[in-house]
Amino acid sequence: MGETTLDYDAEAERYDETRGGVPRAEAAAGAVLRLVPPGARTLLDLACGTGLVTERLVRPGLWVFGADAAAGMARKAAQRVGGGVVLADARALPLADGAVDVVSAVWLLHLVPFSAAIVAEAARVLSPGGVFVATVDKDAAHDVGSDIDRVLAPYRSHERASDRGDRIAATAAAHGLAPACATRFPGHGQGTTPRRTAENLRRGYYASWFDGSPGTTDALVAELAELPDQDRPRADPAYRLVSFRRPVTGG
Repeated sequence: MGETTLDYDAEAERYDETRGGVPRAEAAAGAVLRLVPPGARTLLDLACGTGLVTERLVRPGLWVFGADAAAGMARKAAQRVGGGVVLADARALPLADGAVDVVSAVWLLHLVPFSAAIVAEAARVLSPGGVFVATVDKDAAHDVGSDIDRVLAPYRSHERASDRGDRIAATAAAHGLAPACATRFPGHGQGTTPRRTAENLRRGYYASWFDGSPGTTDALVAELAELPDQDRPRADPAYRLVSFRRPVTGG
């Protein structure tokens, strides 16, 4: 989306290899399909990126298409997704009210300050009985209780997280969506190392949850450098996926 820090057009060519590749995509797609209700015929995958997850959302009778706001991502996805890909902002979809049975948003809501607008738009385009499926609490999932996390714990804050589960649930309820199901799936290849964590702190990558000053960063980098196995990845995160259902009229 336009307000995020990464240039997703530029990222498109190397995005898959830096985000866990096929194993993570397969885990995400499998989790989404677990929350897709029987009888669903259409699924829109928001912020579909390169389509690596989208193309794996395969089930008999389910027509899947994608949408992304970055032209570079949409071009890559169009080569993979049989149902098609549209270039669109997740806050203003080119769809009529009640047009689709499922809207999925994997690894999207944590990236933007306007997650509430995305939930509202998803609710608008859902058919009666349809579901909105989304990852929540993504940054929190990366706290796996490792030695790295013990160093960072005093400086973690999820108050500002735009994908906080309680915040998304409240927004969904405000737009007529009721909690349905939830599941978890592994973030293959996303376990971090002390060295990489220190580099990311220096680059300001953790701005969404890091509650500390530049001086604090220096101290934490030094503490991380003292940890053993500087290049050994710690445990992968387990991401949380939730769904919200639009009630059937009169149900």
